Amino acid sequence: MEIYLIRHTQTATDPGLCYGQSDIALADSFPDEMASLHDKLPEFDGDCKVFSSPLTRCLQLAETFSNTVTADERLQELNFGDWEGQRFDDIDADVLQHWTSNFVTAAPPQGENFEDLYQRSGSFWQDLLATEAKQVLVVTHAGVIRALLARALNLPLANSFQLRIDSGSVHKLRRTDDYLYVEYINL
Repeated sequence: MEIYLIRHTQTATDPGLCYGQSDIALADSFPDEMASLHDKLPEFDGDCKVFSSPLTRCLQLAETFSNTVTADERLQELNFGDWEGQRFDDIDADVLQHWTSNFVTAAPPQGENFEDLYQRSGSFWQDLLATEAKQVLVVTHAGVIRALLARALNLPLANSFQLRIDSGSVHKLRRTDDYLYVEYINL
């Protein structure tokens, strides 16, 4: 099974905005970024399965690959709770520092921590690996990709943020028998 983890392209937001599960639009540069992303990928078989976060910034991209996209809530970005839609600069510096130092187990107010996201996306991952698909595209967010790569590589969750996940990037894994290979990251 070939598995392509794809991060959505750039969003129409200003830098520094906290927007985890907020449904925001893609940047005006989407057509060009989408074309560039498609150039990074091979031709897919007609039976390639496409999964996506239900948020517009992922679904819009996923639908350029297939008319049959399965939206899955478990592929949503981290829920930042009360911080959604705020600028990080506007969040109390001590509270933000506590979270950034302890993001695996600490959650923003009314939000979730990275362990929660890891468990949620891990449930999707187990279901995915149980399918018989030969090719799979998963269009999602940086946090989910980090969690899935941490799971695949058995990384401590705190180390997953050492993985660079650019907008519009592709990460390829291959499952052969019961072994999982990472073929490339952040293409």
